[in-house]
Amino acid sequence: MRTLWINGESKQGGGPLIGVIDPATEQVIGEVSQADAADVDLAVQAAQAAFPAWRDTPASARAGLLHGVAQRMRQSLESIATELTLETGRTLRKNRGYVEWSAQCFDYYAEIGRHHLGRVIPSPEKSQLSLVLKAPLGVVACIVPWNYPLLLLSWKIAPALAAGNVVVIKPASYTPWTTLGLAQVFEELPPGVVNIVAGSGREAGERLIRHPDVAMIAFTGSTEVGQHLMRAAADDVKRLNLELGGKDPLLVCADADLEAAARACVWGAFLNAGQVCTSIERVYIEAPVFDQFRERVSTLARELVIGPGMDPTTEVTPMIRASERQNVLDQIKSARELGADILTGGKIPQHLSTGFYLEPTVITGLEPDSPLMVEETFGPVCPLVKVTDFDQALQLANASMYGLGATLFTNDPAKVRKYMNEIEAGNVWINDPLIDNMAGPFGGFKRSGLGRELGLEGFEAFTETKHVHWEIEGGVKSWWYPWE
Repeated sequence: MRTLWINGESKQGGGPLIGVIDPATEQVIGEVSQADAADVDLAVQAAQAAFPAWRDTPASARAGLLHGVAQRMRQSLESIATELTLETGRTLRKNRGYVEWSAQCFDYYAEIGRHHLGRVIPSPEKSQLSLVLKAPLGVVACIVPWNYPLLLLSWKIAPALAAGNVVVIKPASYTPWTTLGLAQVFEELPPGVVNIVAGSGREAGERLIRHPDVAMIAFTGSTEVGQHLMRAAADDVKRLNLELGGKDPLLVCADADLEAAARACVWGAFLNAGQVCTSIERVYIEAPVFDQFRERVSTLARELVIGPGMDPTTEVTPMIRASERQNVLDQIKSARELGADILTGGKIPQHLSTGFYLEPTVITGLEPDSPLMVEETFGPVCPLVKVTDFDQALQLANASMYGLGATLFTNDPAKVRKYMNEIEAGNVWINDPLIDNMAGPFGGFKRSGLGRELGLEGFEAFTETKHVHWEIEGGVKSWWYPWE
C-alpha cells in the first residue's frame, strides 16, 4: 500500500483505500491511501509553512536540490518506468524515455531558476534604479492527468519549485501509484516543499482548488474540468495555468512526401492508443492524393501490433479503462450510423481476452461538422476527409473550439508561411508531429487552455511580476507638493 506524502512524511489518508488497475491485465497492482478534506488542509498548511524558507533559499541552492531530484529519478529509472507501464499500460520502452525526459525537466528548470530572477530596465533619472523582479506565488496546486502522470507532473512542479513556490500534488484517480512512489525522489527537499495527496476529485480535489491558501492551480485535463476550475478560482482570483482538450488536425498537401505523411499520421493518431492531448484526430487530405494516402494509412494501421506495454514488440497499448474505451466505441458507432466507412479497426481485438484494448481505427465518409470530427475522441481513431485544396483544409482546421496542436505536411514554403501565420493553435508542427521541446512553450488557443508550460514561459507562469523603482540618492522632488 502507498500512502500520502505530507510535510516530508508518509501519512495514512482519511479516505478509503482504492485499487490501482493494470489496463493490460485488468488486475489490481496495489492499493493507495486516499486523502479526505482534512488531509488536504494538512498538506496545504505544511506547504504554506515551508514557503518562506524555500522562497528565501538562494536560487543556486534550490538549483542544486532540483538537480538532486533529477539524479534520483535516473537512479530509479527502471523501477519507475516499470511502475508507469503497469499503471498506464504504455510501453516500457517509451516510459524509460519519459522518466529521463522528466529528469531533464528538473535539470533544465534548475538552471532557469538559478539565473532568471528578473531584469534591470532604464530609469527616468540617473540617480534611480528600476528592476523587474519575478516573485514566487506561494502554494501551487498541481493536478495531473492519467495519460502522462510523471512527465506532465514534471512540467509543473519543476518550474514551480525553481521559481520558489511550494506544491501540493493531486494525481489522477486512475494513476496515483507512481506519483505517490515519487516521495523518495523528494526526500532531500525541505519538509513541506512537496506534498502528494491522492484522492477523489469530489472531496480532496474540491478542497484543494478552493483552499484559500492555494495561490495557483496548474492543471492538465479536459476542457470541462478546466471550466469548473476557472469558476472555482474566481472568488479568490487564483492564478490558473490550464492545458485542456484538443482536436488536433493534420493537413496533407498534394506536394508532400506521402510515405512520410502516412507514417506520421499513424504515429500521431495511435501513440498511447490515441490518449494524447495532441493526438491527430482530424486529417484533411488534398483530393489528388486522397486515395493513395487513405490506402497507405489503412495498411499501416492494420499492421500495428496490439498488446501489453511490457511486451517489447507492442506498438499499440490498451486504453486506460473500459469506460474510456466504451466512450470511443460509442463515437465509432455514431459515426457508422451517419454513414461513415470504417476502413480498418473499430472493434475490440478478439485475440486479447483481457485488457482494455481497441483496434486502431481509420474512418472516412464523415462530414466536417459530424460529432467525431468535432468532439475530442481521446482514443485510437483516425478520421480522413478529402478537401479540394490547402485553403479549404486550413479553414476546416480552424473551424474548431480547440486549438492545441496542428500539423502540416508540405514541401511548399509559401504554404508553410501561411500556415504558421493563420493556424489557430499553440503548437505548430511542419512535417513532424507531436514533437515537444523543453525550451519551447507548450499550450493552446481557444478552449484548449490558458498559459504555457515548458520554456521560459513555463517558468514565468509560476511567478508574479514586481516593478521596483528605487531613488538611490534620495531628496525632495520638484513635482511633490507644494507645487512651485
